[in-house]
Amino acid sequence: MTIALPKHQPSSLQLALKLLYIVLLCGLLSSCEQPQPDTMIINNVQGYSFDNDRQLFEFSALVVREGRVLATGDAQLLSKYPNATVQDGGGNTLMPGLIDAHGHISSLGYSLLSIDVRGLASAEQVAETVAAYANKNPNLNWIQGRGWNQVLWQGKQFPDMAVLDAQISDRPVWLERIDGHAGWANKKAMELAGITRDSVSPAGGEIILDEEGEPSGILIDNAMGLMINVIPEPNDAEIILALDAVSKHLLSLGITSAHDAGVLSNEHKVYRQLADRGEMQVRIYGMYSSSEDDLEQVLAAGHSSDPEDMYSVRSIKIYTDGALGSRGAAMLEPYSDRPDHRGLLLTSREELRRLFALAINAEYQIAIHAIGDSGNRIGLDEIEQAYASVGGRHLRHRMEHAQVVALEDIPRFKSLDVIPSMQPTHATSDMNMAEDRIGAERLKGAYAWQSFLNQGSRVVSGSDFPIELANAFHGIHAAVTRQDKNNQPENGWIAEEAMSLEDTMRSFSIDAAWAAHQENSLGSLTPGKWADFILIDQDIYKIPVQDIWKTKVLETWLAGELVYSKGM
Repeated sequence: MTIALPKHQPSSLQLALKLLYIVLLCGLLSSCEQPQPDTMIINNVQGYSFDNDRQLFEFSALVVREGRVLATGDAQLLSKYPNATVQDGGGNTLMPGLIDAHGHISSLGYSLLSIDVRGLASAEQVAETVAAYANKNPNLNWIQGRGWNQVLWQGKQFPDMAVLDAQISDRPVWLERIDGHAGWANKKAMELAGITRDSVSPAGGEIILDEEGEPSGILIDNAMGLMINVIPEPNDAEIILALDAVSKHLLSLGITSAHDAGVLSNEHKVYRQLADRGEMQVRIYGMYSSSEDDLEQVLAAGHSSDPEDMYSVRSIKIYTDGALGSRGAAMLEPYSDRPDHRGLLLTSREELRRLFALAINAEYQIAIHAIGDSGNRIGLDEIEQAYASVGGRHLRHRMEHAQVVALEDIPRFKSLDVIPSMQPTHATSDMNMAEDRIGAERLKGAYAWQSFLNQGSRVVSGSDFPIELANAFHGIHAAVTRQDKNNQPENGWIAEEAMSLEDTMRSFSIDAAWAAHQENSLGSLTPGKWADFILIDQDIYKIPVQDIWKTKVLETWLAGELVYSKGM
């Protein structure tokens, strides 16, 4: 195309015609590109992601625009987007941001702000550590902490209040066990809770007594409520402080999204406000606690979400039983190491049925805490009953933990479309006591990740923080090796249930997003999804699997923005 221009001095009309000529030429030849100030390319990376069919693919360059993935490919993308801002990935490994499919946001936040007694070798050592913490924090009215585990101590017996009283008796002390299903109090706290030898254990709970019939200071499962009810609830400022602490911690570990297994009413209101104001730092998929007084109002209001996918609630958390370590997990047959005990049922069948109907009628997913084989069977039975009465199969209901399952119940997860939401480090943490609790035969259906995968179930993975450390690379390592960080046992514990690395990474990314109905926006680096990704210091697909847990996060990006750098 040719436009003839006069040869005399250019007038304003001629300048306009010249500009039109340039525009037309650019359009016709497709050789000009509009500036792209909002386009960024991360180049020179070893990139891995899953596509929309859950298949692994590799790339060396990632294009981001307006917070979302525009394209993946190789260095040729630089010429396709010549005006983009280019970031050099330094040859490091780039992956989608990790999704922890089961954690406890506020509990971890408060843990980061309180005393952590994880890994201490005796009750006396715990008491001494707590006393030192109390002395450094004289303004605290209550001393709270978490992490003790009597299984690690000589004798493996529950502690008693006298051990705490010997170190601190002037202020109430309340320490939750590592699994959150038992608590240890001093005498001052027990007095404030009004717990005496005449107190009756609530349904689904147990007040542990000493040899004289006096309360020992240990409360199991629902009995913990007797103590929790007298501890002042955190105010909004404290919730925000805890959320800030946990958000920074998770981002430093490469976790860009977490499924919060039990959001409370006061937390929900604060989280919703923060997300709506654009002040949420990490993505949260909330399972609303079924024990909250305003549950029906929350369900009636429908799904809670925002356009940026920072805080979404469309699930409720329900408990069937307790935990294995405290013998609260509900078992079909008695515990091997306590023949008179089958664990604790925390919610009656009648209440489960009522809650299931409420949730399904509101189009809410059901997330059931179930650890023992009886707890799992009851959950499956009630889901099956709900399908027959109110429907809801499409809601992707989940069994949180699915830890010990009767062999004949494993296929029911697939036939009922129930997601096994599991935590790999539970296996490597529990292997020192699980057989003592339930015996070798029942272990055949315990921590049975590969058995679920073999039948076509999608296993989704989390950490259950703060019960376990939030570091997902510890979970990835445990899933692939069935070993602890000392590479023990040598060939892995019940090694036939180990997962492949690809399946494990699906469970921490694309499949975890699917379990939250978020597979169209999160979980992989395909066009249109949020650009949540991390750079790490080693290629976990190529290193020896024993070294996976050592992986460090160099950078974390959320919606195309750098939110954590190791050098920050």
